[in-house]
Amino acid sequence: MEFLFADWLGTPLWLWLSFAGIVLSLTAFDLGVLHKEDREMGIGESLKLTAFYISIALAFGAWIWIARGADLGMKYYTGFAIEKALSIDNVFVISLIFTFFKIPARYQYRALLWGILAVIVLRGGMIAAGAALVEQAYWVLYIFAAFLVFTGIRMFFAGDHDPDIAKNPVVRWISNHIPVTKELHGQHFFVKVPDEKSGKLVSAATPLFVALVVINLADLVFAVDSVPAIFAITTDTFIVYTSNIMAILGLRALYFALSAMIHRFYYLKYALASVLVFIGSKIFIADFVLDGEKFPPALSLGVTFALIAGGVGFSLWKTRHGEDAAPHLPHDEIRP
Repeated sequence: MEFLFADWLGTPLWLWLSFAGIVLSLTAFDLGVLHKEDREMGIGESLKLTAFYISIALAFGAWIWIARGADLGMKYYTGFAIEKALSIDNVFVISLIFTFFKIPARYQYRALLWGILAVIVLRGGMIAAGAALVEQAYWVLYIFAAFLVFTGIRMFFAGDHDPDIAKNPVVRWISNHIPVTKELHGQHFFVKVPDEKSGKLVSAATPLFVALVVINLADLVFAVDSVPAIFAITTDTFIVYTSNIMAILGLRALYFALSAMIHRFYYLKYALASVLVFIGSKIFIADFVLDGEKFPPALSLGVTFALIAGGVGFSLWKTRHGEDAAPHLPHDEIRP
């Protein structure tokens, strides 16, 4: 049993295995018990399931606090809060993707599940690469920090525009290289259909598969912001990975509530921009102003939470009378 206490990426192996067990158990329970059949999830159920996932994430943070100390526990909570807030941006893009490919709500949950399983692997690769870079050259953190500050400032002045999914190069590549059915075939990603020329049965992708691919690529784009953000808080690989994944696990449940009221969170983007600028600036402040002293984790968590809560509160207040603050088109006006 000694191998369970062996160090792996700076953390005992038993902690990694425990986390993997939690993720697998949650996924199996979600797909095998809660959603054995494809159906549309209501807002009430979505909020209850979201509260359940957040409770699990907070309890896991308390476990880290006890097992590895208050400092890392605080950093875990900060990373979780940032990733959870940044994931709200994902929701609008995912909603656009599902609308473009005309994916009914009853199939969206299962597609999101497979997408998140892929994200767990992809984020793991990105985090491992980032950790290796930081370990070999600490100055890489300054690049991450500068990128966060630049991204945050750009978000303040960025205009509002919807991504043109029809012109997405991945969508074009898939359409040009493999057969894609014009209609859905239930929850299937691939089906057998007659070839237009020979009449023989060939494998063809469904719009659900193409939507899944585009969603995963969109997450990689969002990860370019979120992964450097958590590395700016801590370089502990275990904290970086677990805070990211715990926030993402509940995204599919949160999606169905937020997608119905995403217009109510229009001003949150300014709060997220402020968070990115703050987190990026924190590294420069700690190294060049505080002479290498650590930026207090409690203060970091407090500022992050205050900015996000302020953005949510201001957005809800501005749209309290039912007006849509966002200039985006309603879903039923979006066309391929």
